[in-house]
Amino acid sequence: MVEAMKNVVVFVRDFEAAKRFYKEQLKLPLAQEGVTMMEFFSGGATLGVAMALTDEAAALAGRHTGITLRVKDIDDFCRELTDTGVRFEQPLEQSPWGKMAVVADPDGNLFALADR
Repeated sequence: MVEAMKNVVVFVRDFEAAKRFYKEQLKLPLAQEGVTMMEFFSGGATLGVAMALTDEAAALAGRHTGITLRVKDIDDFCRELTDTGVRFEQPLEQSPWGKMAVVADPDGNLFALADR
């Protein structure tokens, strides 16, 4: 019987660039880090960022992840991301469900940022 979701993993080709993006620019809370994988958040489901070590994994790098990160003070955070050179696939906009933007990591993996 399934108890809970453990994690979601995003594959990257450039692990060093991914470290800068996820740790320094997005400022995600690092739970653990190894040579080829980082895991963010703790106490529930986590976000894994893993080096694409196989052709199959490499084919999954650079796509829309379907992951939405809830952001406090989204206006200020998006300004910070812009100032540090993060690429926005969709700029911050008001929608019926709140404010939302879509950013890309260095490999082109897309994440939505939302205030709700």
